[in-house]
Amino acid sequence: MADPYSILGVARSASEKDIKSAYRKLAKELHPDRNKDNPDAAERFSEVTRAYDLLSDKDKRARFDRGEIDIDGNPTMGFGYGGGGGPGGGYGGAGQRGFRADGFEGFSGEGIDLGDIFDGLFGGRGGMGGGAGGFGGAQPGGGRSRAAPKGATVQYKLGVSLPDAAHLATQRITLADGKTIDLKLPKGVEDGTQMRLSGKGEPGPGGNGDALVTIQFQPHPFFRRDGDNLRLDVPVTLDEAVRGAKVKVPTAEGPVMMTVAPGSSSGKTLRLKGKGFTRKDGSRGDQLVTLEVQLPENDEDLVQRLEGWRDPRNLRARLGV
Repeated sequence: MADPYSILGVARSASEKDIKSAYRKLAKELHPDRNKDNPDAAERFSEVTRAYDLLSDKDKRARFDRGEIDIDGNPTMGFGYGGGGGPGGGYGGAGQRGFRADGFEGFSGEGIDLGDIFDGLFGGRGGMGGGAGGFGGAQPGGGRSRAAPKGATVQYKLGVSLPDAAHLATQRITLADGKTIDLKLPKGVEDGTQMRLSGKGEPGPGGNGDALVTIQFQPHPFFRRDGDNLRLDVPVTLDEAVRGAKVKVPTAEGPVMMTVAPGSSSGKTLRLKGKGFTRKDGSRGDQLVTLEVQLPENDEDLVQRLEGWRDPRNLRARLGV
């Protein structure tokens, strides 16, 4: 009966750190990408992964040590090795691996993250199992055959500008193989949203893994996000503020003309409906435009024109001064 401790070459008293270190070393040596002409390495790689999956799950490791389950996760029917004294181990259906939209889902409550093991070596996280955790089917002798593992999941980070995120502009991304694809951003996209591209990861004996694209909003020189709204400060001249004017302002989809009412002051905020971020239901927030009245510096003509004129209002009365 196979023993996961022996497979990884560690003692039964090995710590989690020791187990992970041993697996890291073996996985790098046996990974299918390094042994494409050696089918035995792929089988050995699956065996090592199965042993690590079992021993990295605290509950399964404890059940194995008590002799409750065997290497395939099957109950020992009371005839196993009790008290942790003999070989054995389990890999049950409840511990099967899977991926979800927000990243890797491991076996234990904390999850088994293989990203640090394969990052920099194979280009991403290890996508080991296909179907029911990569293990299934009958095998002579009553065991279970192990399906060939899929290739690694490759991670990408895609920088998206705030205007593009607001109106869901199509984004182009170049994959590791040099191919480019166009991505349509989902409604309600957020900073950190992940998009999974099936079959766009590393090749493997069981087929290609996936690509996982993480959206990262990029700082913008003048747009700011405010919930579902897009904020923008727009400078206007004194005469535009006093007399009123139509001024051109940028939006996520391009410039539009906006009316500034006569007598507008700095800090006044105007609203452009439906020019903000796209929500999950398809509706959109607004663009909030705050006016900034900017005076010219050292303009003698303006000084002469204001000679003898004073504004009688006490604008600071509400401040108690």
